[in-house]
Amino acid sequence: MASPRKEPKSRYTAERSIPGSFEGETVTRRRFMVVTANGAGAVATAAFVLPALAFATGSALFDRPPVLWQAIGKLEDLPKDTYVPKVITMVPNIGEVGKTTTYVRRRNAKIDKPPNPPGYDEQVVAISTRCMHLGCPVRYVQASQRFICPCHGGVYDFQGIVVGGPPVRPLDRFYTRVRPDGTVEIGPRYSVNTELKRFDSYRDPAQDLDGIGQYLYPPRFSTPKLDKSPPQ
Repeated sequence: MASPRKEPKSRYTAERSIPGSFEGETVTRRRFMVVTANGAGAVATAAFVLPALAFATGSALFDRPPVLWQAIGKLEDLPKDTYVPKVITMVPNIGEVGKTTTYVRRRNAKIDKPPNPPGYDEQVVAISTRCMHLGCPVRYVQASQRFICPCHGGVYDFQGIVVGGPPVRPLDRFYTRVRPDGTVEIGPRYSVNTELKRFDSYRDPAQDLDGIGQYLYPPRFSTPKLDKSPPQ
């Protein structure tokens, strides 16, 4: 006589029969571990994906700040063989905290590399004082014609190119223009790589802009959109 056919156990019945489970238990240790592992994976994925989405959609969700052009004096008063410090406002309406110092001089055809940005005939070079290692303020030393960072020994040459220490790229610069009456104005900051190739927006310190680095660090959506029409 054939033995009666046994019905297959359901998944729930099988889980209940696992050693260590209790009668009436709805979540077994196995199910708990699976849910926990999946949750941790989702958190790790979001940690990588969300920042990338923020960079990609930031410019569409937020308005760019307006371009701020600031007069710093007359072109004829700026030297070609050294820099003079000028204080400018980076963030308006917050007092001294929103100001910074830039080193300014006239362009020197024997030293400065072309080209100028499209739409501009830049006659003035304006160097940022923010070190490209960790952001400490640098100072220009005329005796050695070097920019020196006192924090970690960063050294830059007359054009702001790294010649020593840990900085990963040259000092940032500012767009400049000269009005018809000879007044020099300074605009937004931008970054350059070791060949002084210009990037329309600035990057943070320690972000390399050579090779693959220029693709790893996308521009900030908060960078002012530069109007390249000639000054009036």
